[in-house]
Amino acid sequence: MSVNTVVGTWDLRLKTPVGSLAVVYTFTETAGVIAGTAEGSGETVPLTAIASAETADGLHVTWRQSVTRPLRLHLDFDVTVVGDTLAGWSRAGRLPASSVTGTRRSG
Repeated sequence: MSVNTVVGTWDLRLKTPVGSLAVVYTFTETAGVIAGTAEGSGETVPLTAIASAETADGLHVTWRQSVTRPLRLHLDFDVTVVGDTLAGWSRAGRLPASSVTGTRRSG
């Protein structure tokens, strides 16, 4: 596994206009294909359109997900992974972007 990989379990904090949300993300890789789920607010949802590319700043990762709690939203994520941390943003439609930070769980 390369140093800059998204595979693993992550504790993410999303700073939204209505407060911070804590969400657990799990990314797996099978035959070179990355899959993932997000668990928070009482629901587990699949991640779609996961894409990644190495950059000079780290591993650039994007994905989409839909949630129904606390509101029904379609979210787009854009983060950079460096080692066991990630940072970036999430956007729901025309709403302002929300800051996203995360750390990989060890083990």
